Amino acid sequence: MEPIADNIWLAEGPIVSFYGFPYPTRMVVVRLPDGTLWVWSPVALTPALREAVSALGTPAHLVSPNAIHHLFLSEWKDAWPDAKLWGPQTTIRKRSDLSFEPPLEETPPPAWGGVLALAWFRGSPFLDELFFVHLPSKTAILADASENFSEAFLSAHWSGWKHRLARVWGIVEGKGYAPLEWRLSFFRREAARGAVRTLIALEPERVIMAHGQWQRSGGRAYLERCFAWLL
Repeated sequence: MEPIADNIWLAEGPIVSFYGFPYPTRMVVVRLPDGTLWVWSPVALTPALREAVSALGTPAHLVSPNAIHHLFLSEWKDAWPDAKLWGPQTTIRKRSDLSFEPPLEETPPPAWGGVLALAWFRGSPFLDELFFVHLPSKTAILADASENFSEAFLSAHWSGWKHRLARVWGIVEGKGYAPLEWRLSFFRREAARGAVRTLIALEPERVIMAHGQWQRSGGRAYLERCFAWLL
């Protein structure tokens, strides 16, 4: 567990295959005011990770930010049966085998203690996503709306045409865009712009995304750059 600021940590998971493309995985853990843990996009639960998380507190909220980030929810729910599952309606529909709380849209649940802001990034029939900001640390948390792969990662894992495709898509450092096919599917852009404007208005200092080099400073400037295709 890598500490980001007071009461917020990051953990790297294994690389998984997404339609043949290797993707790193990453999760964020926040300790809420009541002492329980909020876990965003849980990664594969190894014994070492379970021990590290348990040292911080008890997971009470397991959060899927979009319908792609659901792979490891079951094993976390098995490990902490009392934890509540949260996500957008698209995740809930996809994982009908699990019992979720009411779908998240624009308002964080009171049980989160007022330390997390929420914006619903929608306007595409392909995928929607929930954006979060941990307000005490001013940390924005994104899943796939920004992918920011380094040259080192791409050279090691996306060889040949895949490496070139990453550059064409703009999912590399210096741009940090969402994948091209998703960007092209936003037919209702004003709804998406509203979520991004909400995010930027909170003046985050850091930006953590699920895939790629996360930003330790300059959060607002990074968001303005990675959403330049939309704004």
